[in-house]
Amino acid sequence: MPDPHRRGAAARTARTRPLRAAAIGLAAVALFSITGCVGTPAPEAGASFRDCPECPEMVTVPAGRFLMGSPADERERRRFEGPRHWVDIARPFAVGRYEVTFDEWDACVEAGGCPGHRRWHKGWRRLGADDEGWGRGRRPAIKASWNDAKAYVAWLTTRTGRRYRLLSEAEWEYVARAGTTTARHWGEAVGRDNANCFGCGSKYDDDRSAPVGSFAANPFGLHDTLGNVWEWVEDCWNKSYAGAPTDGSAWTDGQCTRRVHRGGSIFDPATEIRAARRDWLDANNRGYGGGFRVAMTLAP
Repeated sequence: MPDPHRRGAAARTARTRPLRAAAIGLAAVALFSITGCVGTPAPEAGASFRDCPECPEMVTVPAGRFLMGSPADERERRRFEGPRHWVDIARPFAVGRYEVTFDEWDACVEAGGCPGHRRWHKGWRRLGADDEGWGRGRRPAIKASWNDAKAYVAWLTTRTGRRYRLLSEAEWEYVARAGTTTARHWGEAVGRDNANCFGCGSKYDDDRSAPVGSFAANPFGLHDTLGNVWEWVEDCWNKSYAGAPTDGSAWTDGQCTRRVHRGGSIFDPATEIRAARRDWLDANNRGYGGGFRVAMTLAP
């Protein structure tokens, strides 16, 4: 005589099989809408990935809300670091764990995607931006203008099919703070050997760039957001945050021949190595204290 329990289980399996199939199908559709291809899950917040051997290592940062700008009593505060305002980062996005290195920049130059400007004097044969004699490899690429940085992210986008870009100024401060509210992600005081600047107490101070990752990461897993080299962002320069976007997008109105850079550099005094500190340079400036970091828009 057939076992009634087995018969009941078989019936339940038969009833639920279409539901399971539908659920699997919906999950596949959802996964495709996030990543563009079934079977490749979207990276979770904190996850790292690299799209190609010569591409920057990327870290996924979470959505969130933060107070942008400096308080009135912050030491060395400048008037254009206010008014303070809340910014909402509605969706996770990806950010370079490190500043773009010479290895990564030179790959773009060799592929024809980035300008191969050089220091023109007898015997100089290196590709790409001049390294000031500090060394290339894992050191941050310097003497790249804002326009050069834009060429690099355009090349990465073409190379990978992913949406690489510069960070907005709001995104930059969000990832530099990494959930903290102090002047620096490690605290209010500069301390010693937390960054590379003039007076930061590192062996590189006021001398040369440090290889990326020489100092401890912030809570989002990013290195060198403060000091080492300042970093270009997408935004046009404005003298205050009055009227600034509050959704994390770039401010594309203002003095757009001037572009914002953030984070400070080797040559800036320690008091100015702060998450709120901001400044500008002409978009074609190729300063030896400057570099950039990349971001990526993740598919919705």
